[in-house]
Amino acid sequence: MAATRTRPWHGIMVATTLPLRDDLSVDHDAYAAQVARLLAAGCDGVVPNGSLGEYQTLTDDERIRVVRTAVEAAGGDGDRVMPGVSAYGSAASRRWAERAAEAGAGSVLLLPPNGYRADQAAVRAHFAEVAAVGVPVVAYNNPFDTKVDLTPQLLGALHGDGSIVAVKEFSGDVRRAYEIAEIAPDLDLLIGADDVLLELAVAGAVGWIAGYPNALPASCTALYRAAAAGDLDTALPLYRALHPLLRWDSKPAFVQAIKFSMDLAGHHGGPTRPPRFPLTDEQANTVRAATEKLLADGHH
Repeated sequence: MAATRTRPWHGIMVATTLPLRDDLSVDHDAYAAQVARLLAAGCDGVVPNGSLGEYQTLTDDERIRVVRTAVEAAGGDGDRVMPGVSAYGSAASRRWAERAAEAGAGSVLLLPPNGYRADQAAVRAHFAEVAAVGVPVVAYNNPFDTKVDLTPQLLGALHGDGSIVAVKEFSGDVRRAYEIAEIAPDLDLLIGADDVLLELAVAGAVGWIAGYPNALPASCTALYRAAAAGDLDTALPLYRALHPLLRWDSKPAFVQAIKFSMDLAGHHGGPTRPPRFPLTDEQANTVRAATEKLLADGHH
């Protein structure tokens, strides 16, 4: 299913890595080519300035240019672009959402306040502030990194407030899918971690904010399409084959791992900015072995 105009956050929205030169400057031309490559491979859209895009390390000018580059590379179709607008302050997140709207983005991705363990009232106010911009907001639940858990009950409250249209569910607890559907049946569930793709697709997810399609877009797209269609005969063997890589999306070194797999697959992965340093030899050997096996088996 291609992304639709009415709900552009559906389908495979790739959380893009950001190509850096050896001096760690942003290679915007390489990024434009990366976005075009992913869309040509069958992905529905891209998510710039997410965790995979190392947004925390970007200057303001770099961050807005990344969004503009993505929209341009998508042929000016901003519905295919969901910028991350997370920041420490609600006012800053709102400004990023305004810049995304100016660039024509069809939706934005927003973490809860992540500078401290915010209570529910603060979380609801934060999302309401950004939603006031008028661009559909997808909530990003990552209780590991933010220490704020968007529980099914809290998601129901945010949806009831009119602040969110969907949730990127990264808790890893696939049981939540059913509770979310009961509490907020009109809230769209998006797969938020690559290594629970099949479980959440079967549970009714309508999209995937994805990591590993950066490296293996064709195989990952085939997996998602089969899983979303309920074709388990196709999906399950693919999932088993890809899972040694997909599970890296839930590890702290996920940016480095995915960029390394991209390099091995012949794409521009490249270095990461500090404080992310290269994989250890042990990590690199594990990622290399899994990636090279998949490439040898014809995955791409």
